[in-house]
Amino acid sequence: MSEDSKSVLITGASGGVGRATVARLSELGWQVFAGVRSLPAGADLAREHPGVVPVELDVCDEESLRSARDEVARHLPGRGLDALVNNAGLSVDGPIELVPVAALRRQLDVNVIGKVATTQVFLPMLRLARGRVVNIGGAIGRMPLPMYGALGAATAALDSVTETLRMELRYQGVDVSYVESGALETDFFRKSAGAARRDGYAGTPEVQQIYAAAIEASSKAMAGAGKSPVEVVVAAVVKALRAGRPATRYTIGAQAKVGRPLLLRLPDRLRDRTLLSTLGLGSGTFDGVSSNGGEAA
Repeated sequence: MSEDSKSVLITGASGGVGRATVARLSELGWQVFAGVRSLPAGADLAREHPGVVPVELDVCDEESLRSARDEVARHLPGRGLDALVNNAGLSVDGPIELVPVAALRRQLDVNVIGKVATTQVFLPMLRLARGRVVNIGGAIGRMPLPMYGALGAATAALDSVTETLRMELRYQGVDVSYVESGALETDFFRKSAGAARRDGYAGTPEVQQIYAAAIEASSKAMAGAGKSPVEVVVAAVVKALRAGRPATRYTIGAQAKVGRPLLLRLPDRLRDRTLLSTLGLGSGTFDGVSSNGGEAA
């Protein structure tokens, strides 16, 4: 089958990795369905890339997903869907003690359950086309970072789900790949930090004060950290979709390919100190708590 007859649905298509992937696959001649939360958000995609079809969908709403599937099916009468790129995601920042439970649930709902729900709804079409699923995750799933525990937990769960799905679909003609990277040149973390400031943290003012300097330090460290361009992830997605035999995992960027394996070789407590130091988190950044973990005098 030639590329100009292949089809793909990309979730989270309005910005970042999703938007760049829409552009690249459209250039390659794919029939691209751009999953967006609202159609106005996808209108400029359609203007920039003729042939791209914006599809309104909310990965956390099963009725919305079924409606999106029906819309895609109308454009592909009698055909299946060649690929699904599960890209939609968000990040909830902050120390575990201060992350509101509702925000943690939202993190898991979008980044894990939403991807599972989307895959479930579109699997019959993918199976018909002997298609492919590409899940976009991150290195943080296997290398947790302080202040990003919610994202790390969701990413670890997605990693596990992806591996399980790959085995379950092995003999059904549907390949499953996982793309993981370190930090990227997108506004992903900036948006999450803004959401945390807007929505607030859990805990009393006294407990919030313990973490105030640490939150500020980690935010600055992440803002100044080296990041990979979005294009490297797009290239991995394209490779996963075009390869005769796609890899099970595409690991992108020095943080994921070099930094993580080296850190995992360290004893736990040495790795803890290394990661805390990297994020500018020393005992002095936790106001009111001494370095041995007890209350300061």
